[in-house]
Amino acid sequence: MDYNKLIPQKIQDIQPSGIRKFFDIAQQVEGVISLSIGEPDFKTPWAARKEAINILEKGKTAYTANSGLMELRRTVCGYLKDFIHTEYNPDNEVIITVGGSEAIDLAVRALIEPGDEVLVPEPSFVCYSPIVAMMGGTAVPIVTHAEDKFRLTASALKEKITDKTKMLVLPYPNNPTGAVMRRADLEAIAEVLRGTNIVVASDEIYAEMTYNGEKHVSIAEMDEMRERTLVISGFSKAYAMTGWRLGYVAGPQPIIKQMLKLHQYCIMSSPTVSQYAAIAAMEKCAEDVRNMVEEYDMRRRLVVKGFNDMGLTCFEPEGAFYVFPCIKSTGMSSAEFCEKLVYDKKVAVVPGSAFGASGEGFVRVSYAYSVAHLTTALTRIREFLEELNK
Repeated sequence: MDYNKLIPQKIQDIQPSGIRKFFDIAQQVEGVISLSIGEPDFKTPWAARKEAINILEKGKTAYTANSGLMELRRTVCGYLKDFIHTEYNPDNEVIITVGGSEAIDLAVRALIEPGDEVLVPEPSFVCYSPIVAMMGGTAVPIVTHAEDKFRLTASALKEKITDKTKMLVLPYPNNPTGAVMRRADLEAIAEVLRGTNIVVASDEIYAEMTYNGEKHVSIAEMDEMRERTLVISGFSKAYAMTGWRLGYVAGPQPIIKQMLKLHQYCIMSSPTVSQYAAIAAMEKCAEDVRNMVEEYDMRRRLVVKGFNDMGLTCFEPEGAFYVFPCIKSTGMSSAEFCEKLVYDKKVAVVPGSAFGASGEGFVRVSYAYSVAHLTTALTRIREFLEELNK
């Protein structure tokens, strides 16, 4: 059988995730300290776990409604009203998805046709461009810069809009840079988009994780933006529920209606036990979230200082749980730096180039790990740099 003829070229052309590559290397090298995966090291809060145990004991394991438990959809809508001051109808403007990743996939598949362009600020998470490519669309990168705090600027956005532009991905707080869009930044972006037919896929999975005393702001809060914005989030990061695979999308009913059809045929419904646990998480675990964010903030400051002290300039992230130090001074590419580091010093980080061409010259480091873990890793990286300079 000729598999090259069997498998569509657009699928063959998609490159494996650069994140997963270095995670796999870390698994193969004994004694590696991995700072490569964005997964909380905290356990899921007990109230959520207890509710899941209770649901299992009661045998509530049947399918839910396609769009999710009504109680969970109402809880999500209440949360969004309080957190981003935007109201949604739980009947027809919210879908509970299998992680935030499914919500992103649904948004692209429901809206993008061959020839459409999707604007993607970079560096950014690895999934957006491949999903667009699978739909025959074109992902158009918008390069962001450290001097702008890796924020998307209105001028950069304007330059990339064409008559083919269908969607803007707005991935803030940002993975991998930790950048955050503040209200004034979002208002400038909204001004560019008003009067267009461009939809915003606002990936807000790290919304609870902002620092320096400023709370997250969603572009859906801006005038005339709710009608063109899909708010995408989930439970993996804030509630340490990665393995529960649960997310959600909220947006205008005409788009949600089409996304729901795809969800019905491909997924049926999200995991039932996870949905009940998520209700408990949202209703009972706010203090747990605050405690985790305070711990992340302390780790953030520790790691930023560590990299700056060893001579690797590090932008101070204002959200998520990543730092994005610049390694250009070493003379190595991002991939070379990461490969040499993992084999020489047994520390795994991710090349910035995995997040788009503009990430070259940087590496992504997750601080969703214990202080002991981080401190040991920083010591090894410092030794690595000292040996390079001998």
